[in-house]
Amino acid sequence: MSTFNRSKSINQRTLGVGTPRTASFGSPRVKLASVSQWFRWLFVIGALFPFSIAIAGGYFYLLPSLTQAFQGFGTSKFNDSMDECNFFDGNWVFDERYPLYNASECPFAEQGFNCVGNGRRDEDYLRWRWKPKRCDIPRFDVHDILGRLRNKRVVFVGDSMSRTQWESLICLLMTGVEDKNSVYEVNNHNITKRIRFLSVRFNSFNFTVEFFRSVFLVQHVWMPRHVPRRVRSTLKLDKLDDISNQWVNSDILIFNTGHWWVPEKLFETGCYFQVANTVRLGMPIPIAFRMALDTWASWVEKMIDTNRTHVFFRSYEPSHWSEQSHRLCNVTNLPISEVGGKDGNVFSDTILEVVKNLTVPITVLNVTSMSAFRSDAHVGKWNGNPSIPDCSHWCLPGVPDMWNEILLSYLLSQS
Repeated sequence: MSTFNRSKSINQRTLGVGTPRTASFGSPRVKLASVSQWFRWLFVIGALFPFSIAIAGGYFYLLPSLTQAFQGFGTSKFNDSMDECNFFDGNWVFDERYPLYNASECPFAEQGFNCVGNGRRDEDYLRWRWKPKRCDIPRFDVHDILGRLRNKRVVFVGDSMSRTQWESLICLLMTGVEDKNSVYEVNNHNITKRIRFLSVRFNSFNFTVEFFRSVFLVQHVWMPRHVPRRVRSTLKLDKLDDISNQWVNSDILIFNTGHWWVPEKLFETGCYFQVANTVRLGMPIPIAFRMALDTWASWVEKMIDTNRTHVFFRSYEPSHWSEQSHRLCNVTNLPISEVGGKDGNVFSDTILEVVKNLTVPITVLNVTSMSAFRSDAHVGKWNGNPSIPDCSHWCLPGVPDMWNEILLSYLLSQS
């Protein structure tokens, strides 16, 4: 995987053996003692020389093998290099081995995200792989992953971007399942935007991949009492979503939020912020977002056993609309080289800051920068409804697959 450099230095000390000292008065006894000492030194050096040769030979014999082990895709190497590699500092490289699945053959990929199935003809956007600068992401091994997920519970919580990642993971995993009928939605639900809970079971391996729709993570309540007329609903920033008890006792738990924290989804629909029993009409969105994340963090510390559950928070993934009104959607043919500030985001910065202050281990999937280059990978007009272009959601296969490859790499490193 990564270039893991472990330097070993051997300090070579020079034993300087000078002319034996003689006594000032030239005593024969002193001279004999000095000669005897000289021969003892020669004896010691002669004895050590073959031993040194053997050690050096063993070192140089083993060194190539060790180097190859650390440069391969083995788990041991991956563990050692985790601290040295930033998965999210890299670039996209063209790779003919991609895509990893066909969305038309995956019953859990929404038709609206199947860009090829909806008529997109330029398919180069399917063949880009993310390459970190200082390491490699292990090649996706579906059979290994299926075995590791046996008897597990994987839970995604968030908005439609989370649902896209959920669909992506299911499609990736289904490529290794012989009996496709053994993979099914437990309640026979069709995948839609409004369903709050979806669970796909991989029966042969006894695990589920679940999605809970919670676009703000905190509670959204309608028509509070004794509030101004313009307030139709509020977000209770100090209360996590009322379905949060269903997220507990999972083995892998992945959160995201961000795309609904905008004026069009909040103030323009009559939704404002509430803390305890007080509605905060003038509270800015970034401050409210921070309060909601603090509530989430407290809940994780109190409710989640991180000895069992590996918790992830995926950062905000940028859109590529050509103007603020979200009317012009220009999907490019290739990734862009200049991201125009989209590689940073106040929501992503807040997530990193909150997680840094947690007392339990949380992994941030900081996908903001890597996704900022992929203006070519959005749904655009290939969503089944060309009159409503989409420069927010992603085609499947596509960028969310890479998020999942990184997610699975972290899990492999913990094995």
